[in-house]
Amino acid sequence: MPSIRRSTAAAAALVALLAGTVTACGPSDDKAAASGISDQKGQGNGGLQIPKGMPTSLDDLKKWQDGGWQNWDKWARKASDFANPVIKDHWKTDRLAKAKNSPEIAVKATGAGSEFDATDPEPRPVTAEQVARPYHQHMAPVGKIFFDSPKGPMVCSGTIVEDPAHPGKSNLVWTAGHCVHSGKRGGWMRNIVFVPSYNDNGVPMNQVSGSPAQQVTPYGRFWADWITTSGEWINMGSEDTGNGGSAYDFAVLHVKPENGSGKSLQETVGAAARVAFDTPSADRIASLDAFGYPAAPPFDGARMMNCPSRPGRLVMQEGTPAMNRIGCNMTGGTSGGGWFVNHGGKLTLVSNTSISSNNHTWLAGPHLGPEAQQVFTNISQKFANR
Repeated sequence: MPSIRRSTAAAAALVALLAGTVTACGPSDDKAAASGISDQKGQGNGGLQIPKGMPTSLDDLKKWQDGGWQNWDKWARKASDFANPVIKDHWKTDRLAKAKNSPEIAVKATGAGSEFDATDPEPRPVTAEQVARPYHQHMAPVGKIFFDSPKGPMVCSGTIVEDPAHPGKSNLVWTAGHCVHSGKRGGWMRNIVFVPSYNDNGVPMNQVSGSPAQQVTPYGRFWADWITTSGEWINMGSEDTGNGGSAYDFAVLHVKPENGSGKSLQETVGAAARVAFDTPSADRIASLDAFGYPAAPPFDGARMMNCPSRPGRLVMQEGTPAMNRIGCNMTGGTSGGGWFVNHGGKLTLVSNTSISSNNHTWLAGPHLGPEAQQVFTNISQKFANR
């Protein structure tokens, strides 16, 4: 493993690269998540698509917006049942600050997967570093994802990614599957929004509620109007501990601005990362940088952090792809955060945080192979002509 000092230099190069960009300003319906998009039934309400079991009239929609969303007895589960009606001002600054971390799914046995030949030795811990502020000048595509779950409001991390169907005008955000869908025992989260460059100046969390909105949400809030995740995550994923589903723990959001602006997310922020689906296995990558907003102690969720590290492989279940694993002490809230390399002079996302060790010495994320590419292609094509 390269020294932390050398890895830090690599991280600085990535930040400098991005700064230049910114200143230049089983067979079931669940399978649709990975192999094809099933359009929701029920068109109406100004184009709002709402599935069965959710609000189906303007009156029902008002009840939903007035608090009906808090009824989790009917938890939409299928890929085609995603719905996320906008509730204006639901995520005010103080509520954003109160959202709890959505922890990386902890692996109870240290070195889990070591019985598999493709698993590399457990990496040495790496201490996360603070990202230079203001974030919009250094790592603008990274932000926080906020959502409501049966356990209350929670947070993850996410990244604006390029959309081949809309060059320079992407509305796509990459994150972890467990940040938007709870897996085999649950369903879709609710009131899912993305806030790029959250808490731009990195003030402590106890000061966020009193900070001006333009500092906490410098580009505003963007609501997911469609999400794709893998069928493997929906059918196999577990919130309790890592398993074979973790190798497919990724998701892509298509978002729109809460304020109704006509600009795309990428145009608004001025930056987006490329996604690579052709990277070699982790043991052949010299170094990468994992970014996110860790929220569990000793972190408070207010600051964007980075772990520069050299990845290795981790196999969670026989027959599933080897995941990428790095030494890193970031905690819950980092889930969904992007892992980047400098590929041909372009900031390139190659994984996202999914699981961690119980004692927070390492993180693991999925290798982005054909399943991830299909999820990405599906959502890009769905909105290609819009």
